[in-house]
Amino acid sequence: MLAETSLSIWGWGSLGVVLFLITFGPFAIFYFAFYILCFVGGGFVVTLLFGKNNSEKYLEQCEHSFLPCTSVGIPKCIEEMKREARPIKIDRRLTGANIIDEPLQQVIQFSLRDYVQYWYYTLSDDESFLLEIRQALQYALVQFSARSKETDWQPYFTTRLVDDFGTHLRVFRKAQQRIAEKGDQMKDQAEELVDTFFEVEVEMEKEVCRDLVCTSPKDEEGFLRDLCEVLLYILLPPGDFQNKIMRYFVREILSRGILLPLINQLSDPDYINQYVIWMIRDSNCNYEAFMNIIKLSDNIGELEAVKDKASEELQYLRSLDTAGDDINTIKNQINSLLYVIKVCDSRIQRLQSGKEIDTVKLAANFGKLCTVPLDHILVDNVALQFFMDYMQQTGGQAHLFFWMTVEGYRVTAQQQLEVLQSRQRDGKHQTNQTKGLLRAAAVGVYEQYLSEKASPRVNIDDNLVAKLAETLNHEDPTPEIFDDIQRKVYELMLRDERFYPSFKQNVLYVRMLAELDMLKDPSFRGSDDGEGESFNGSPTSSINLSLDDLSNVPSDETVQLHAYISDTGVCNDHGKTYALYAITVHRRNANSEETWKTYRRYSDFHDFHMRITEQFENLANILKLPGKKTFNNMDREFLEKRKKDLNAYLQLLLNPEMMKASPALAHYVYDFLENKAYSKGKGDFARKVPPLIQKTYSDPDHCRVAATIDDSVDDNIPLRVMLLLMDEVFDLKERNQWLRRNIKNLLQQLIRATYGDTINRKIVDHVDWMTSPEQVADAVKRFRDAFWPNGILAETVPRRDKAIRMRTRVAGKTKLLEIMPDELKHIIGAETTRKGILRVFEMFQHTQLNKRMVYVFLERFLETLFPQNKFHELFNKLHSRSKQMQRYKQRLHSTQAPSLQKR
Repeated sequence: MLAETSLSIWGWGSLGVVLFLITFGPFAIFYFAFYILCFVGGGFVVTLLFGKNNSEKYLEQCEHSFLPCTSVGIPKCIEEMKREARPIKIDRRLTGANIIDEPLQQVIQFSLRDYVQYWYYTLSDDESFLLEIRQALQYALVQFSARSKETDWQPYFTTRLVDDFGTHLRVFRKAQQRIAEKGDQMKDQAEELVDTFFEVEVEMEKEVCRDLVCTSPKDEEGFLRDLCEVLLYILLPPGDFQNKIMRYFVREILSRGILLPLINQLSDPDYINQYVIWMIRDSNCNYEAFMNIIKLSDNIGELEAVKDKASEELQYLRSLDTAGDDINTIKNQINSLLYVIKVCDSRIQRLQSGKEIDTVKLAANFGKLCTVPLDHILVDNVALQFFMDYMQQTGGQAHLFFWMTVEGYRVTAQQQLEVLQSRQRDGKHQTNQTKGLLRAAAVGVYEQYLSEKASPRVNIDDNLVAKLAETLNHEDPTPEIFDDIQRKVYELMLRDERFYPSFKQNVLYVRMLAELDMLKDPSFRGSDDGEGESFNGSPTSSINLSLDDLSNVPSDETVQLHAYISDTGVCNDHGKTYALYAITVHRRNANSEETWKTYRRYSDFHDFHMRITEQFENLANILKLPGKKTFNNMDREFLEKRKKDLNAYLQLLLNPEMMKASPALAHYVYDFLENKAYSKGKGDFARKVPPLIQKTYSDPDHCRVAATIDDSVDDNIPLRVMLLLMDEVFDLKERNQWLRRNIKNLLQQLIRATYGDTINRKIVDHVDWMTSPEQVADAVKRFRDAFWPNGILAETVPRRDKAIRMRTRVAGKTKLLEIMPDELKHIIGAETTRKGILRVFEMFQHTQLNKRMVYVFLERFLETLFPQNKFHELFNKLHSRSKQMQRYKQRLHSTQAPSLQKR
């Protein structure tokens, strides 16, 4: 039954299909499927549209029913975004000087192009953000320029910059000394030197140490970011500074794009060496200086680089096929190169073995040394300082100082008698006063060295001393009054085994020869036993000893003197402006009373103060002269204050108790207050002859250089700079103070002879020229051309080969030694000059130390530019994470804890 039913269904179905195909054709089935698909799709679309409309209506009803109103700002922002971007107008003026603004604008443009635009345009085509960054940079530069114009740059260039360099050199010198004291061979001496350097820095600065910034690249970048952010806070308006995105972009451009590459370049030793060679490019290298550098080098890398280059040149010369006269020249060159290679090999072997030879000790043990006669020693500044040190060690300094004092007395007495004779020819009679002064000076020499009260006393024939005392009591003193005793003292120093003969066997004698550059090429010849020495009683050009100018001073002890500054004013003499103080003086004695006015400058007061404090050392702690002021020292308020201080100085000086304590002081005071032109000179006698008891100093090596500057040179800018640099470069303060005073006097004479009294004005004019728009524009152009040559960002210069860098070091040292004048070697000694120059050069061979100096200069620059913003405290905080600083505080706390517990 089911089978019949199934068969009937298939039959009827088949019949229907056949009839459909016959009626509508074979393609009708496709049309039918298409119609069904369109019907279904249309129904789906209608349903979707109907649902969407109903959903929107429902959501709108829900929004009005449950949600608050939308903010007004959102539609406005959307409307603002739909508007077309308006061009931002930027004022291209920056500093007010077109010659500066043009290259500055190019620097800004290149910075944005190479550090921002190259990636920004991949994100957006909107230039408003770039224009806002440019506007912020220009605003900061405008503010920076305005601050620069208001700043007085003269103290920075003439004082702070020099002080910071001198302090840096002092720290380096102390670090070298500390390593030398350890005596052991370190594995990495350069690294040990850097660590020791920063240890000394924190001991000297006491508040800051820059070891992290100089040794850690990560900390250095962080320091520059913080510093740039502080500068942006000062220079940018508050609105722009609060924009973090723009602030971060500008900060990164300044710190990593400009400052960091610049500091890295300035700190690169190889760059510094090349710059040194370029600066003295006109000087030809001397073969002797080159060989000295090779023999003194303690760097194996330098020696190997020179040796390899010499070997390369040697191979080239041997490959040449020459004949005739050229062959002799080539042979000489080959022999020279072979000698250089031999010296390099010998030096390398000695350094590798650790058996360094002290040339001074070697020469002392060798025995055969050239003999420098005593009369030559006494007239040579360099030689005399070593003989003076030896005489102080043996207790014979009184003999030497007596000889020198008599030389000074003779010169001054001859000068005063010549002046007296000239005045007598002119009809002026001052014989008694001049002879009284000569007698006072002669008695002073006698009392200091020959009397029973003298300590130490010159041991000489009593008959000669008694004869001299008789002459002083009954006859007028003459320039030759001490000649007999001086000759005996000279013979005693020459013959006595304790003095000159033993000095020739002492290591100080060998060091003297080294300073005179006579260990290898003696320039004096003489017998070892001292025969042939002769007494030379005449003054010499090397040691021009003289007493303070003798004045026409009454010797009456009953004279009463009173003085005060009654008025002050400003004078102009041939374009030179200075302050003048009118001093009213009252002098009263038993028979008469006088009143007069005399006029003195501050420099006269200063010269007078230096005279009396050197002659009477106890006055240095009692009398305090008002300080100097180099610039803006003509203000009325300042002059009145100085007048008040100078008046107090005069009253203390003229105190009767002061005069009683130092009777000889009256001669100097009368001379200063006399109604005549004041004769400057600060007393050659006081300068040349050192006191028998040397002054003590309060540990100057553990403080900044500025803290130990001599007040007597603070007002003379070139003298201050030259003396400071010579102190630190050649370590003069560690040597005889007599030599240092001689050098100071020589520098003063040189500066006065060269420039006169206008030197400070010329320096001020030079600083003004350095900060002029033309020079600033030139500096900006050099910066632009260095970083973007031909408008294209400079590629990172590949580090030069080590051998080339080592040969550059040798060339730089050779050039520096070559330009040192022979006059400097004659003043302070050849060995001292050589060591000082090489010390300075070695200081620049450490990148970390160079960075420290650059950052110190940068910090002082910002402190000068922004004096009201407490940059000093800020830098202390930025460097507070220093490990050396933390160790120093721990050591300080540990040393203070026991004393606090005892209390």
